[in-house]
Amino acid sequence: MGEVFDQAAVTFVAMFKWWDVLPDNARQQWTLDPFVSVGPLSFAMSPDEVSEALSDVTAEPQRHTRSRSTSETVSGVKEGAYPEFGLRLYYRQERLAGVVVDALRGPQVFADGMAVVGRVPSVLEQWMTDRAEAREPYTELSYMDAGVPGSNTLGVVIDVQRAGDHLLTRPVFIPAEAVDDLPHFLPPSAWSRCW
Repeated sequence: MGEVFDQAAVTFVAMFKWWDVLPDNARQQWTLDPFVSVGPLSFAMSPDEVSEALSDVTAEPQRHTRSRSTSETVSGVKEGAYPEFGLRLYYRQERLAGVVVDALRGPQVFADGMAVVGRVPSVLEQWMTDRAEAREPYTELSYMDAGVPGSNTLGVVIDVQRAGDHLLTRPVFIPAEAVDDLPHFLPPSAWSRCW
């Protein structure tokens, strides 16, 4: 019985290719404008504006998660997702406030000339450390729980995502107002569970 289950599990995983990583040349190529935009997405866009901006790059519709606080009479969009395209979006008061790019299939984003999606975490951390040395002390790098690095001048946290037996970078891009309270600015679902 155990052998049958194991074979079925192997077939299931192989069929869905859970850990396949798209090569850079098969991904959209986006540029980060720190605290302003990530590719065609500008912070403070409404969910409809995000859908319109992405309509040229993916036919996949944005899937919304709505919620309502006790003081609100109408529910609002809190999260958006493009699972096949590799994006998860977070909204505050119906305005884009966080962009998470999937390490396996999301667009490749260039921050200050460096590709930051689907990379070896230690390589990007070293790049961020080297970049910090050319800036005013203690203004560039910050670390979240478990040593996840962030850049205070680029507005990105280099989170991680599992890819089989490896971890790859899954960046979280934020607007300027998030820097002072990063762990609480976005909901816990924005952060990986790998650390």
